[in-house]
Amino acid sequence: MSWSKDRDGGRRGYHHGNLREALVRAALDLIAEKGIAGFTFADAARWAGVSSAAPYRHFRDRDELVAAVARRGFELFADRMERAWNDGRPDSYAAFGNIGRAYLAFAREEPAFYSAMFEAGVSLDTDPALRAVADRAFAILRTAAEALSAQLPKADRPPAMMMSLHIWALSHGIASLFARGDKGRRKLPMTPEDLLEAGVLIYLRGLGHMTEPGSRP
Repeated sequence: MSWSKDRDGGRRGYHHGNLREALVRAALDLIAEKGIAGFTFADAARWAGVSSAAPYRHFRDRDELVAAVARRGFELFADRMERAWNDGRPDSYAAFGNIGRAYLAFAREEPAFYSAMFEAGVSLDTDPALRAVADRAFAILRTAAEALSAQLPKADRPPAMMMSLHIWALSHGIASLFARGDKGRRKLPMTPEDLLEAGVLIYLRGLGHMTEPGSRP
């Protein structure tokens, strides 16, 4: 497959090869330029330089195309989360912080993928492969939460699922509001990374996980 920019708008024209991939890339470009709700199935076809009927060879409708973009995004996201966790090295607390920074970096560096993953309203259950890779990404966060929870006295350990959901909600909220790579980012008198680190620290202290400033499990 080859691509070229049109003279009048920077669009990528599809010439030959993998039509499915061309449409996924076209949708990603359109999300970046117009937002997740700013284009139609026909727009994606035009952007890829094919007829309006061509996308139906690979996708039932626009939602299925966006789901394919989301799946690609979750694959990249899960890979980043896995590298950040690094099997809990050098220690579980530091690795946990690395996951948070990776989450924010992904939202900032891949806003089109992020929008398709979390803002398109596409059900994960529309595609078993999408569900699987989204679950893989969350499983990394749950593994990290289990590693931290295991360091508390057994009687005081919170459920790892609850803990991972709380941290996910905190990370996602900060990413969506303050770490976006598009015009939706709000101003903040500190870095999103500092805000997330402070929020996680407060949360862990509330669980009894950290009792002294600067201490680590």
